[in-house]
Amino acid sequence: MVVLVLAGVLALVVGGCVCVVWAERGGPRWVRVVATVTLTAGELVRRSRKQRRQSLHSTADSGE
Repeated sequence: MVVLVLAGVLALVVGGCVCVVWAERGGPRWVRVVATVTLTAGELVRRSRKQRRQSLHSTADSGE
């Protein structure tokens, strides 16, 4: 079951990346929408990782 979920997530990620490339080349409107959603989701993941890293770093510093 976990393998199916991971395969589905992988398919969504690959599809999103394809849409980003296609949108750069002037694809249809729905492709541009999917590309925007993909890029926004990526940015949110990057921000959450950065915040988590900073909070872990500040927690480690305060423990000295």
